[in-house]
Amino acid sequence: MATFLYKLGRLAFRRRGLMALLWVLVLGGVITAASSAPPPPADTFSMPGTESQKAFDLLKEKFPAAGADGASARVVIRAPQGQDIAGPERRAAVSGLVSDLTAAPEVASVTDPYAAGALSKDSTTAYAVVTYKVAATELTDKEHDALDQALDKARGSGLTVEAGGDAVRIEAAMGGAEGIGILVSAIVLLITFGSLVAAGMPLLTALIGVGVGISAITALGSTLGLSATTSTLAMMIGLAVGIDYALFIISRYRSEIAEGRERREAAGRAVGTAGSAVVFAGLTVIIALAGLAVVNIPMLTKMGVAAAGTVAVAVLIAVTLVPALLGFAPVKVLRRIDRKAVNGKPLSARQQRKAAKAAARQKPNLGTRWARYVLRHPVAVLLVGVVGLGAVALPAASLELGLPGEGTMAPETTQRKAYDMLSESFGPGFNGPLTITVSAPDASAAAGGVGRALAGLDGVATVSPAAPNAANDTAILNLVPATGPTDHATEELVRSIRAGMGGIEGSTGADEVLVTGQTAMFIDFSKTLDDALVPYLALVVGLAFLLLMLVFRSVLVPLKAALGFLLSVGAALGAVVAVFQWGWLADVFGVKEAGPVMSTMPIFMIGVVFGLAMDYEVFLVSRMREAYAHGARPGEAVVTGFRYGGRVVSAAAIIMISVFSGFITEQNDMIKMIGFALATAVLFDAFVVRMAIVPALFALLGRSAWWLPGWLDRLLPNVDVEGAKLGDGGAPGRARERDLHLADSSR
Repeated sequence: MATFLYKLGRLAFRRRGLMALLWVLVLGGVITAASSAPPPPADTFSMPGTESQKAFDLLKEKFPAAGADGASARVVIRAPQGQDIAGPERRAAVSGLVSDLTAAPEVASVTDPYAAGALSKDSTTAYAVVTYKVAATELTDKEHDALDQALDKARGSGLTVEAGGDAVRIEAAMGGAEGIGILVSAIVLLITFGSLVAAGMPLLTALIGVGVGISAITALGSTLGLSATTSTLAMMIGLAVGIDYALFIISRYRSEIAEGRERREAAGRAVGTAGSAVVFAGLTVIIALAGLAVVNIPMLTKMGVAAAGTVAVAVLIAVTLVPALLGFAPVKVLRRIDRKAVNGKPLSARQQRKAAKAAARQKPNLGTRWARYVLRHPVAVLLVGVVGLGAVALPAASLELGLPGEGTMAPETTQRKAYDMLSESFGPGFNGPLTITVSAPDASAAAGGVGRALAGLDGVATVSPAAPNAANDTAILNLVPATGPTDHATEELVRSIRAGMGGIEGSTGADEVLVTGQTAMFIDFSKTLDDALVPYLALVVGLAFLLLMLVFRSVLVPLKAALGFLLSVGAALGAVVAVFQWGWLADVFGVKEAGPVMSTMPIFMIGVVFGLAMDYEVFLVSRMREAYAHGARPGEAVVTGFRYGGRVVSAAAIIMISVFSGFITEQNDMIKMIGFALATAVLFDAFVVRMAIVPALFALLGRSAWWLPGWLDRLLPNVDVEGAKLGDGGAPGRARERDLHLADSSR
């Protein structure tokens, strides 16, 4: 691997003009294809194999005119205090609102509250259901504006009018998070490299990689069914890893220049060593993202595969375009990158030895001093790290999962106001009705029996009369629970209804009775994620374990990498529970409403953070492995890894944290939660696990850390990530001299 990438790096440097032109053509080609491609399909959500999805598909088939996938809005109207919503004056205002809503574009139907009996018992509140001809994702500003104008007009008559549902526009102040991350990344890169040109290279290559990836997703959207939101994860991860991968290769290039390498040789060695680490780190990220297919939710599968493709592009750019851009940098800039080079020319063997001795006499950097401290106090550092993360992880034992709904929105939003008004006037379960589908030869009669049986169950508030289709082979019942949609009792009610369906079907003559509706779909979604969590974790960690064992020729190194990852994810989940579920420091982070943690958070965090955590593991430990393979003692190898990799890994982690932390400033609590969770997980993993626990374990294990059974060593192919086959100028015969220099500099 190292030899191939070494040759590729030299080729890219030598043919830099051609390489840059190829990437410009690729970028231009995919942008052209994206601009001429058909519009991407609308977002769709499905959960194959669940009862909710089966019932939803049945409704689309048996009630095609109902528009099961059409958007809807529930408009809640309340009379002024002390007045009756059914009074003549208020009735006229409500009728005017219904007329305005009916005349709005793309509206299929609007229910009249008085004709439908949609009035509260105290006659203060009513609601009208607006059904649209198209899905919520296909609604434009024209439809949203018409709805808003109708509501504002009704408010002018003295009514309190609010609306909920997927047809209501969600106000979100987005757009600043990415800018904050890029700005902080630029500052960190400038401090790390001390050169505007060198700092700009990772940003430029990352933006090119994201541009290629996102444009390719757009171009293939209509063919592969990739919606516009599929690229969200790809953009976030592609930008972060693109900067990191370029950062590692450029940093290694600096080190090679410092040791007197000729520029093309330095580029080849940087790609052969750091580039090998980039390839295998990228593979771990790709495995983690593509592994989301195990969850069997098409939306998550598409997001994961699209993001994995963008990461693959970032890896290709790092090992081809980065060395080409290094070739374009003028000698003056290169001297600013590292002033130890002599006019950009190679040093002689004598000058190289002198430079190595001078480097050894220099004041140790922070990474070196920290590594030596950990080597002197490994037990104390290990205990503090493990106990500290364990303490932060304790709140995770109280983790409650749920999905975001209108009941968790900010109190000032119209959706939340409508939700609260309905709960107050019609009961808490009114916001989470269940839809019961009954299939039978005589659906009307069978559904009547099913309705009577369901009405007698504990936890059921009301059951509507049956509504059969034209063929009378399928009927619908609407069941309102006595508890709210996120209440645990509602989940138990759904489970008990499904568990008792066998007896109900037998006594009513129904062929099949299914439960669906938004509340039931949320419950099925959470269960699908829970069932997939262990298989997904086993697949991702198992494949990554084999990959890291291949890279590091060790059993214990990948084992401690996986265990350290579980520590950091547990601590991050504990922090999320404390802030977003318990409300600790809610004012500091701007959390407006504490509540359950989003159901997708654990599996999403595992996928993203595992890949990024293995990035830091590969980059830091591969430098240790390289020194160890070149003859350094275990302790010296740890110091060498931190001398050359500590600062770079720290910079990469700060960049990643800044990118994710930018999302904490957003108004939406769910976006805040994602940004906070990922930033916290990277913070714990990079600075506690990789920077403290990992070197402490290396100090305690000594040479045992690199143990690999002989039979397994013979079985595994030697990918040579550490570049042991690379000698001076690429000549294997002179490799030993290089080994001695590296061993000397690590002491």
